[in-house]
Amino acid sequence: MTVSPPPTGTSASGPAPAPSGRADVVGLYMEHIGSGRAVMGRVMGGMAEVRSEGAWIHADDGRRFLDFGGYGVFLLGHRHPAVVEAVHRQIDTHPLASRVFLEPVAALAAQALAAHTPPGLDYVHFVNSGAEATEAALKLARAHGRTSVITTRGGFHGKTLGALSVTANPTYQTPFQPLLPDVTQVAYDDPADLERALAARRDRACVVIEPVQGEGGVHIPRPGYLSQVRALCRAYGALMVVDEIQTGMGRLGTWWGVDAEGVSPDVLLAGKGLSGGVVPVAAMTATAEAYAPFSRDPYLHTSTFGASPIACAAALATVRAMEEENTVARAAALGLRILGGVRDVCAPYEGGLVREVRGRGLLIGIEFAREQAVGEMLLELIARGVLVNHSLNSTRVLRLTPPAAVGEAETG
Repeated sequence: MTVSPPPTGTSASGPAPAPSGRADVVGLYMEHIGSGRAVMGRVMGGMAEVRSEGAWIHADDGRRFLDFGGYGVFLLGHRHPAVVEAVHRQIDTHPLASRVFLEPVAALAAQALAAHTPPGLDYVHFVNSGAEATEAALKLARAHGRTSVITTRGGFHGKTLGALSVTANPTYQTPFQPLLPDVTQVAYDDPADLERALAARRDRACVVIEPVQGEGGVHIPRPGYLSQVRALCRAYGALMVVDEIQTGMGRLGTWWGVDAEGVSPDVLLAGKGLSGGVVPVAAMTATAEAYAPFSRDPYLHTSTFGASPIACAAALATVRAMEEENTVARAAALGLRILGGVRDVCAPYEGGLVREVRGRGLLIGIEFAREQAVGEMLLELIARGVLVNHSLNSTRVLRLTPPAAVGEAETG
């Protein structure tokens, strides 16, 4: 498609009319965002999403879709009124900060988040995305001399250069090599493999791990695994970084995935749900000992938009809304019901088309016998008005991340 120039007398930098229809959006994607994404959009039906509320997304063709996808962002649903109101209020008063004076919304948001982190994780470093949280953790580890990083096969921690180094997927890594040096992959849910790696890197290792591998295909470890990882990190002097970007903030039916075993890591990463589904925000939380290098020198690791008032207003409102609405307990109960329903639907196909259905809280995965089935099922669900996600590190797993805001009518 050829996009016409602005009408005579209209500045190219001035307001442009909204695309008039679906074909315009696809064309603009093709010309300015990327052909691959444009083609994907066509395959998905060519709809453009234009409005959302609660558990629903509305398309430009008048259809609405139950959002069981969103890559784990929308635990509170879309446009939660308390979060939207807080963000509107912040925009009307002070959306971005000078970075010269102290900023009270960031302090209040940090206090609110730290009230729910595992014991000892009292320090909060706000960033703009989950990948940035991973980058902050890797830099913090290096500040402590932990320059050897251990990650797990199937783990996913982001796609910026440092985060990509610990995201164990050659599809995303190979085009950008060489990545960070001295990164070792070990098997997930295998303490013996981890111990072998730690023994070779005593007192200089950083272990990055997820309580449940989300993009890895909703891989749930055996009970006691996280406790063993914690004990091994202590024994070999390693820094333990738990990536809760997808699993945290109530997604698993507990505030954090590590809560099931009472584990307190040195560093915990939060994101996705921390945004309330309104403004992107993530955070690295840490113990006083782990955070000390960043605490002593506030300019050691900075970001222009990190801890902005508007993002922290969203985070603060999200935590308060979760407290007031008992979101974590609701996620646990709703997750059991949805998981049971998915298992019932898939039961006739187990042993054939479906290999396994697994989940915890509102993170559910359906593993198919063949990769093609994931795409076929995704398209079939779209046709039936339901959005889900595939798993970036497990091509045979379809992933469901429903909002806790979903009602009886939607899950009946």
